Amino acid sequence: MQNLIDGILTGSYISLGAIGLTLVMHILRFANFSHAELLSIGAYAALVCDALVSALTPAFAAKLGPLSLTWSLMAAIVVSMIFTGLSAVVLDRLVFKRVREKGAELSMVFASFGMALVIRNVIGLIFGLSPELYSKDIAFAVVLSRDPLLLVKPDQVFVLLAALLLMLILHLILSRTTFGFSLRAVAENPALAQVNGVNLNRTIMAVWLIGGALAAAAGVFYGLSHQIIPVMGRDLVLPIFAATIVGGIGSVYGAVLGGFIVGIAANMSVLVLPAGYTPSIPFLLILAVLIIRPHGLFGEARA
Repeated sequence: MQNLIDGILTGSYISLGAIGLTLVMHILRFANFSHAELLSIGAYAALVCDALVSALTPAFAAKLGPLSLTWSLMAAIVVSMIFTGLSAVVLDRLVFKRVREKGAELSMVFASFGMALVIRNVIGLIFGLSPELYSKDIAFAVVLSRDPLLLVKPDQVFVLLAALLLMLILHLILSRTTFGFSLRAVAENPALAQVNGVNLNRTIMAVWLIGGALAAAAGVFYGLSHQIIPVMGRDLVLPIFAATIVGGIGSVYGAVLGGFIVGIAANMSVLVLPAGYTPSIPFLLILAVLIIRPHGLFGEARA
């Protein structure tokens, strides 16, 4: 039960990262290997903003109840989401849009590999390679049950609830707004969507904004549960891709379910495998899905 709970909590931030990736892969038709680096940008942006707000307004350094989060970090999460969303748009305008107009899909993949390396090394150059923490205070777990022993940290509960809230907001946007309908139209047939008055460039920009914002939240939530390091994107790229492929490319709901499946599978695997084999679980899930159901749980087979 403890591994299951930990898997659900892990799946919450993997799902957020996978949502942005599946939207980009479905709309722009390329595997963006630099998407996981947006989690790093978001995590470090929140770290900087948290330090600035705490220094300028000491009252905001107060903690929120039993959480290790402070008011300044809560504000930093919002700023980080905006900053990372805009960074994703800039990244598209400077690199991916130019490659998209002049090259092929494979060129986009190679460009994303290059951007991942650039972003990762720039972050390491600026912040150093040492791990960083949002709070150096010891976070004590709450005992949910003694038989069996179940422990949960308040920060983990916050991460799960916040992730579910963001997913609910995105669901309402996609299902109840004109933008959501436009997004589906562009995903199915970009040319036909343009003929019917959908602004393709604006829709693509919105996809990058949403994907970057959710990636930032995922990066901060990962940092609350672990620690942030410049190579965290490298460590998370495979779980995020696994969640996207398991759920089905293009399906937001599939990405959510895929993220929880990957998180639970990775945490449950330690019951039968040594902990060192945990990073291989997402890869095994990718292989299994590609063999059994190549288009994923919620994806649609393309002709």
